[in-house]
Amino acid sequence: MNTTNTVGSTSRTRTTRLAIRSLAVAAALGGIPVAASTTLPATASTTSATTSATTAAAPYCGITWGSLAKTSSRMVPGPVTGVRSGRHTCYDRLVVDLGGRAPGYTVKYVSNVYTQGQGALVPLRGGARLLVVANAPAYRPDGTASFVPRNRREVVDVTGYTTFRQVAWAGTFEGYTSMGLGVRARLPFRVFTLTDATTSRLVIDVAHHW
Repeated sequence: MNTTNTVGSTSRTRTTRLAIRSLAVAAALGGIPVAASTTLPATASTTSATTSATTAAAPYCGITWGSLAKTSSRMVPGPVTGVRSGRHTCYDRLVVDLGGRAPGYTVKYVSNVYTQGQGALVPLRGGARLLVVANAPAYRPDGTASFVPRNRREVVDVTGYTTFRQVAWAGTFEGYTSMGLGVRARLPFRVFTLTDATTSRLVIDVAHHW
């Protein structure tokens, strides 16, 4: 029997066991650094967070109108012939009908709306108030009225609208016609005009949300 080989093998086995035990102890004590993965697999929570951030960054219905005043200085003889409103998917719409060319306008958020000439307060429902001024009169060159609302406090019925709360008449004076538009909150809006052969329209759209 080769005693030397047996002793050598036993010694190596004992050394290997001691080395393994030392490594295990060192790992448990934090002595052996553990390499961190540089790429983490996507999880449902990270995917959801990314989607939510993207959604939050996207404007409502792609609307980027803002809520600052919109103006145009053009004056026209008009006259204003009617006021109407409509509901759309992303916004509520107010339309001022006129005879002749499209007018200039001022549409802006204000603390309060006052009547033309007299300066009396025009009460409005809603969390915010838009002053709508068409640079055109609601009377003809001979002074006769071209449009008179049946109810000055409710020029058009906006019951059930998402954004509009009230449309009130603020009068017509020295070539300008004004209304107060009560809305749910200070929301983005746009203003533009349309013209055909003999008539025109002043259009105000107020978004349902930001």
